[in-house]
Amino acid sequence: MQVGDEIESVDGERPRDIIRWTWLTDEADPVLDIRRNGLEITVEVAKTAGEPLGIDVHSALFDQLRTCDNHCEFCFIYQLPPGLRSSLYQKDDDYRLSFLYGNFTTLTRFTEADLERVVTEGLSPLNVSIHAVAPEARNDLLRNRRGGPSLRWLRALLDHDIEVHGQIVCCPGLNDGAVLDDSLAGVLDRFPELASICVVPLGISRYNTEDRMRPTTPSEAAAVIDCVEDWQGVFLTVLGRRLVHASDEFYLLARRPFPPVEHYEGFAMHEDGVGMARTFELEFEGNAESATSPASGFFAWTERSVPAPMGTRYEAAADLGAPPAGYRAERTTPGGGAVSVALRPRRGAPTAILTSEAGAAVLQPLIDGLGRHDVRVLAVENRFFGGTTSVTGLLVGEDLARVLSSQPQGHRYLIPDVCLSGDRFLDGTTPADLPRPVEIVPTDGAALRRALEA
Repeated sequence: MQVGDEIESVDGERPRDIIRWTWLTDEADPVLDIRRNGLEITVEVAKTAGEPLGIDVHSALFDQLRTCDNHCEFCFIYQLPPGLRSSLYQKDDDYRLSFLYGNFTTLTRFTEADLERVVTEGLSPLNVSIHAVAPEARNDLLRNRRGGPSLRWLRALLDHDIEVHGQIVCCPGLNDGAVLDDSLAGVLDRFPELASICVVPLGISRYNTEDRMRPTTPSEAAAVIDCVEDWQGVFLTVLGRRLVHASDEFYLLARRPFPPVEHYEGFAMHEDGVGMARTFELEFEGNAESATSPASGFFAWTERSVPAPMGTRYEAAADLGAPPAGYRAERTTPGGGAVSVALRPRRGAPTAILTSEAGAAVLQPLIDGLGRHDVRVLAVENRFFGGTTSVTGLLVGEDLARVLSSQPQGHRYLIPDVCLSGDRFLDGTTPADLPRPVEIVPTDGAALRRALEA
């Protein structure tokens, strides 16, 4: 096989995505029909069942991306600034990307054929955006009349023992308060088999144009926490588990302490901001080597999965390739360790950790506990997106450069790998473009502690 070969079929079947490709090439002695420079070639591969084939393909999806036909007012894609790379504006509602990368699907484009495939091939777990259980409320939030009826597919998935994690994006005045209370009651009544539900706050950038979308106030955040914790008690009594969890951002907004570790029940929704602070604390204090799964940047899936339109060629196959090992995207920093992109300052130099405003609220108490005066936390205001954007994964090079340019030379500067996707920030810049040498550190507490002790 050569780079650029087009695989027409495996054992006579034309795979439509990396899921089916992996299924077919897992078998013994597959026969590949390929096209090379206009010639058709048959390749017979001698291998045992389960042995890796040794071929990487350029995309996770070989047919077209299933785009989203909802028009949610809170969708962050609508709130992106103009001029970013085109892949970031891809708005998907594809259950395959939910399985591959943990994306959320609303199921409004789900079909009987999709259900058959999910069940037959065991595509589990999946992540489903619920937002509201009452049909009228869900129709309104998705701005799609299929919003309410499409939850029948959630019931069907659970009936076939597919593990499903749910999400509710809480929009103040729309699906919080009584609507949130009703939604959690609806979950208990209709979908008690859900593996977990995360309740996350609405994110607003300065490019938001929707009048109904506004920031969550501290009192509203406290009310959401109270509602979630009340329902945790109900679920714990009826189901034996808490099921629903509020994201860390609500606790930061309400200025309330995070729940104890055992309340998170394994941190199933860690990647969605539920329990990140507690797991980071565990790792940082040495109570867990790695309590979290590998971090990947926001929109990381767009760098590796979006198929080109039919009849066109990829401009950057490396950026759009499928994950080379396993179904989950790998860290953006190769090797999983602190990596210097320029000559490192002298040993023992003062160290600054650059993070978001929300990240600083979590990090500062941990750094204070070290009693080290040579380590400081620099909170970076996100002016690029603006609004309520305060999470570390949405930091961009422009904002980091603004802060770094006023910092002294010769110090160590650490930035987390979660703000990189494909070795680039979301604004298209790279660590090499920053005005000070930086070290990219994996986004977990153990890695940060190791970097500080280096």
